[in-house]
Amino acid sequence: MEKFATLQPTRLYNTVRGIPTQKPPHGGPKLIGKLPTDIHLLILLHLPIPDFPSYIGTCRAAATLIGDEKIWERRWKALKVEKYGLQGVLNDLDARNKIRTGASRAAAPPTIAVDDDFGDFASGDLAAGTVDEMGDFVGASGFDVALAAAAPKAPVFLVDAGLSNTNNSKSYKGRFIRAHILLKPLTKVLNQPPHVILSSLASSLDTRSIRQQALTLCLLSSFLSPQIQPVRQWFTLHSSLRSAMDRFDANLLAAFDLSDSKSDEAGMREAADSSWLIWVSDTTTAKAVFTVDWEMGKVWAEKREIFYESKGNPLDNVNDSGQLDFDAMDEFVTIVRESILEHGSRAIRVFPPESQVLIMFAERVANEVVADYISSLLLRAREISTDTYLKAVAATFKEGWRVVDAIMLAAAANGKDPVDNSVTQTRAEDVVYQMFEQNMDEYLDEEIETVKLTLEKICKGWEKQMSKTVGTTAQKQGRFLASNNPAQVKRNVLASFTDVLLLPVTIVPRTVGAVGGAIVSGGKMVTEGTVQGIAMLNPIRWGAGAHTANDDKEGYLRGGTGDMVFEIGQESDDEDDVNDTKTHTKTTSLSSVTSSSKAISLAPSTTMTSVGSARSNDDLDQMDLLLSLDVALELIHADREALKRVETFAGYPGHYGHRVRDTIEEIFILMLSTMTEGHLSKGFGEATTRMTSYKPAEHEETTSVAPLLQFFELVHIGDTIQSMVQVYFDKELAPHIDRTDFLNAVVREKKRFENTLDDCVAGGLNAGTEVLMNQVEHIINKFTKPREYYPPDGADQDLGPTRGCTEAIKCLEVHCKLLKGSTSREVLEVFYQEVGIRLIGILQKHIKRQIISLNGGFQVIADLNAYHAFISSLKVTSIASDFSHLKMLGHVYVVEDAKDLAQIVKDVARYGGSYRPEDIYEFIQRRSDWKKIEKTVDKTMYNLSFKEDCVIS
Repeated sequence: MEKFATLQPTRLYNTVRGIPTQKPPHGGPKLIGKLPTDIHLLILLHLPIPDFPSYIGTCRAAATLIGDEKIWERRWKALKVEKYGLQGVLNDLDARNKIRTGASRAAAPPTIAVDDDFGDFASGDLAAGTVDEMGDFVGASGFDVALAAAAPKAPVFLVDAGLSNTNNSKSYKGRFIRAHILLKPLTKVLNQPPHVILSSLASSLDTRSIRQQALTLCLLSSFLSPQIQPVRQWFTLHSSLRSAMDRFDANLLAAFDLSDSKSDEAGMREAADSSWLIWVSDTTTAKAVFTVDWEMGKVWAEKREIFYESKGNPLDNVNDSGQLDFDAMDEFVTIVRESILEHGSRAIRVFPPESQVLIMFAERVANEVVADYISSLLLRAREISTDTYLKAVAATFKEGWRVVDAIMLAAAANGKDPVDNSVTQTRAEDVVYQMFEQNMDEYLDEEIETVKLTLEKICKGWEKQMSKTVGTTAQKQGRFLASNNPAQVKRNVLASFTDVLLLPVTIVPRTVGAVGGAIVSGGKMVTEGTVQGIAMLNPIRWGAGAHTANDDKEGYLRGGTGDMVFEIGQESDDEDDVNDTKTHTKTTSLSSVTSSSKAISLAPSTTMTSVGSARSNDDLDQMDLLLSLDVALELIHADREALKRVETFAGYPGHYGHRVRDTIEEIFILMLSTMTEGHLSKGFGEATTRMTSYKPAEHEETTSVAPLLQFFELVHIGDTIQSMVQVYFDKELAPHIDRTDFLNAVVREKKRFENTLDDCVAGGLNAGTEVLMNQVEHIINKFTKPREYYPPDGADQDLGPTRGCTEAIKCLEVHCKLLKGSTSREVLEVFYQEVGIRLIGILQKHIKRQIISLNGGFQVIADLNAYHAFISSLKVTSIASDFSHLKMLGHVYVVEDAKDLAQIVKDVARYGGSYRPEDIYEFIQRRSDWKKIEKTVDKTMYNLSFKEDCVIS
């Protein structure tokens, strides 16, 4: 047991006055009484200064909290010494206080040092402030008194002994107590009338500088704020101080006006800076720093002549013919710019940057001068027409935007960066944006509605014109198919169309004419220049010039003039080059496209050589007029004109910025929807209906199928329209949307437009293929003689293909080549495959209708070889193999021996599985000697004879 230590008793609880106190858990918050230390600190943060002695006198632990820097940091920052540069005021007060203290010490009677039992207590300064002088702020000595009371062993200081421990100027506590001691005596004069207060403060400061007085008033206002509450009557004293400050501000305004009348910018600047300090020091009201209610700034702005002088009549922007002419507004905005530049630059030099007087002045000019001018002008434009109103809205905004440049120039008048003056580009733009917001809702609604009506009017005008041409003699129309290289024509069209899209749209008309007219040098203007350029892109407006001996190139010539519009190069053998519409060669200048000054006309009145031979004057001859590049181009032009107007507002922030972007998308969607439903779908639908009614037997022409040729022309037009829409989308709309966002309304509508066009072409091609193959069958039946494959004995044989075969292949070649370059390779392969499959069926049916001799069999082989060669040229592997098997089928008509014929019929591998023996058996039945060889063939094939094996009982 000796190795075990004695167990000592442990004291678990401390006792206060016999009451056990539970020990706080390890790691928990330190408690003072029943509250954590943080709660006590929070209370001290908001406790008025006069209540500090009472609070910290409750216990020693509370007294120790008085030294926490958080308490004094909040109160020191509430004085805003660093924010407004008030340290100089404190230094001046401290210097004057030391002078007065030195004078008091010099006047005091001399004393003799006596050694007594009180030690340091006898070192009290008789000239120092007493407790009475400190008033309610006993903390200068009272804080340490409370600390001493909490610690009985510590000496009790009754005078300013605490200052010796808190005189550290680097601590927030030391800095605040110093400011409190210096400012507290100044509060004694605040119980007097306002004019007396100013006089008393001026005498106390011993300075005539208005800026020094303003700084002192600002410091006193912060000192008597709710965040500090240095005395119990702080609110009453602060109200009295504010009255004195208002009177001082009125004096500053008078001094500012006097300096303004003398053009004394130094005096104006001193008065403005002092007034701004008085304004921002008011902590009893919730004011924004950049408020427009600052009295001095408002009074200065109201006295500017721009608000009272006549600056022109807004109605002068509309001439006698009702057209817009913005020369008058141009002069008006120039006057406004000069005023902003003149007065705004002075405001920058005179007023504090934080006061934003330049912006306030610009906003008043914009809202009271420019906005009134614009409202009167737009009201007049609305009375004329909606189109004039829309043009006027965009033009007035563009003119008003010049105010932004004037603001930025004025902001840089002092040689500093505008950002240093708190005038940013965004803040200057907001002046114009806020001024124009009152017009935005009506404008955006009208723009969408007008675009919708304009696009519908264009489509209805085309339909009306087409209805007038029904039953009349159809004119020969210019077509893509007239060229040896339609793909090159389309590349040239897109090249010039791109150039037209790059033409600027004039938003602000400065001469007599509509918005959008192109202004040229010398004061002349090409009326509707953009429309002219677009209109000339339509192939139906081009004439085909004669090919002369001196000209080795083919081209499209402008009808009646002989001028070359597009130069046509040689057709490329590479299909990728034919289908590539992005790479093109520009062979004509933009000036040649837009040189004509004739107005746009929807009537296809120009002439051009027709494709193929003559056609009848029925509805089928007008089927290629169901679609028009002219209409598509006019739709794009009308849409682009509206889009360019709305783009003027593309930088709008906030709610109207979203509305502007939605309107831009809506305008493009309306164009796509109208072009799809109002033009393409109707045109292709009518063309498909007409093709189904075509009967080859009623027409003498065999080489070409009139409705299919015209449908191919529609396919070329549709493909060109789609390419132009893509160019328009890339150039104009892509910058405003995310092209990769498949949920975007524009992207979805564009995809629907492309799908609809593909469906229309596919449906038309299906009907066109049916018509083409009916024509081929009609050609074969018409030109095949009764004994074409059963020639008389001794007749001369030409081993070439028959006329029916030749004409059928010629018809197929014409139409297959016409489609090349107007659709994708996938669509071409489907079309070729469909033609091949249907041609096999036609040929099989045709062979089964013939009687074929041995000599005629060679003619069948010649025809099948010709068909196979044509199909092979299409380069579609699937149908080429089928025709090679069909070509082998012709051999059954040249085999003389019946047994050998039977072996050929039984050889399934010979035809690649395309034909069964039963199928071949049907073909050999068309041999002229079938009755002679039937028994032998049957016996060889099936090893039976009806006479020997069939017994009837």
